[in-house]
Amino acid sequence: MGSRSKINLAYIAGFLDGDGSLMMQIKKRKDGNKSGKRFMLTICFYQDSRHDKTLSWIRNLLGIGYISKRNDGITELRINGFKQIEKILKNLLPFIKFKKIQANLLFESSKILQKKHSLKNTDLRKLVNNIYRIQSENYATKKKKTKEELFKILDLTP
Repeated sequence: MGSRSKINLAYIAGFLDGDGSLMMQIKKRKDGNKSGKRFMLTICFYQDSRHDKTLSWIRNLLGIGYISKRNDGITELRINGFKQIEKILKNLLPFIKFKKIQANLLFESSKILQKKHSLKNTDLRKLVNNIYRIQSENYATKKKKTKEELFKILDLTP
């Protein structure tokens, strides 16, 4: 990897540390999946819509994601997908400073979720613990689900 690439990755990691978020959620499915649930991993960058060219630059450099303008004057670059999250975080982790815990947990979760076989209860419990730890590290304006509520969603009893 050239020095220019490292500089770009360091810039993106710094942007993520300051104006980004790393999220992991359990979402409802409507596609006939037997559990009716799916895990969703997200890296999101936020920027005032007047200065959103930086998000296009990041998207072009990473080669993935979608940009959307919100009604509150903020533009978002969102990236989803287990393999994509793993690849991006592998490159950004050496440069991330303030969101290192969330990044490592999301990276670990992306590896678990890429397993070819169905997830075991131990995998699901690990994922729930990771969701809870990521949520507790993130700044949140509304109450998130407790660990017990997440276990119940996945039909895992203590």
